[in-house]
Amino acid sequence: MSKGQFNPRGKQAYLWITRDIHPARGTPQAMSNLLQQGVEAHRRGDAESARRLYAQTIGVVKHNLALLAEGEGDHEAAIQLFRAALEADPARDETAGTLALSLLREGHYAEAWPLHERRRNLDHLRIPAPPSHWPEWRGESIAGKRLAVLGEQGLGDQIMFARFLEPLRAQGAEVRFACAPELVSLLGGQPTVSRADLDLWALAMSLPLLLGTTVETLPPPVALPVSWRGGSGIGVMVTGNPQFAKDRQRTPPPEIQAELLSLGRDLRPEATGARDFLDTAKIVADLDLVISIDTAVAHLSASMGVPTWILLPTPGNDWRWLRHRTDSPWYPSARLFRQPRPMDWRGVLRSIREALAF
Repeated sequence: MSKGQFNPRGKQAYLWITRDIHPARGTPQAMSNLLQQGVEAHRRGDAESARRLYAQTIGVVKHNLALLAEGEGDHEAAIQLFRAALEADPARDETAGTLALSLLREGHYAEAWPLHERRRNLDHLRIPAPPSHWPEWRGESIAGKRLAVLGEQGLGDQIMFARFLEPLRAQGAEVRFACAPELVSLLGGQPTVSRADLDLWALAMSLPLLLGTTVETLPPPVALPVSWRGGSGIGVMVTGNPQFAKDRQRTPPPEIQAELLSLGRDLRPEATGARDFLDTAKIVADLDLVISIDTAVAHLSASMGVPTWILLPTPGNDWRWLRHRTDSPWYPSARLFRQPRPMDWRGVLRSIREALAF
């Protein structure tokens, strides 16, 4: 890579971690030390330090209580606890980011997108960070400007957020999309971008904030180079990236995978021979229906307008599918099948079979 180029893949691994699945700031000893430091500061009369340390302790406790409430399906209580945790410890980016995802799951986009910006400070997400001398787009006029949009997190996320490229072009910008190599041919992107011939940059998942996006104003899915034709049955996707933090939660056990695969064609690359997502798109274009867990193939087929049935865990489904819906404002052709109870993949399979019977 030549000098002046920026490769977003070098800064992150294209993993999507939807929420903090572990208690915050971990060990009982660490919590005890934090509280003890607060007590010591209190005793020596350092009220400012004591207040800060006590607030951090309270913030961690409320954050963890919020995670418990969310895991039990009490999302309203979780949001209130996350808010209280952030009020106690406003500098806590982990809480701000998790609150943002909880609000997004409820459809509260206007409140959520600004908080979602604090994901940049979470090291485990490895968000792209170009050199400081390259200006970031902050929402000003981009007519006549050359803008790099940097894909981030999962492959599915990059397909999903590529829909925001066209609204930028409609504002008069020349847009280049830096995305994962597996998506270059599908999305017309490129694996690297160069500061030398670009004016500004923006993170793909910051575009909804910059464009003032709500559930009601979501742009349509990205236009792909392959059109849906249909006519060749069902495709099935039962696994995703095993490095995804919640892969065990979203992936059915082997016996359910086998029953799902009996319904149609296995879309995993090792079964189809697909080299990239464009190859998979060409296969999907001939299908009547795709049945998939929450992984990138679901975003691909739904972007193409293929009827796509997406299997979701309960509770704690990813924020983008909202709650209590069987449809998706992000993908008009998607239908959501949620576990009736936690880990009840058999119930999801039963619903799939019943739907296929009609």
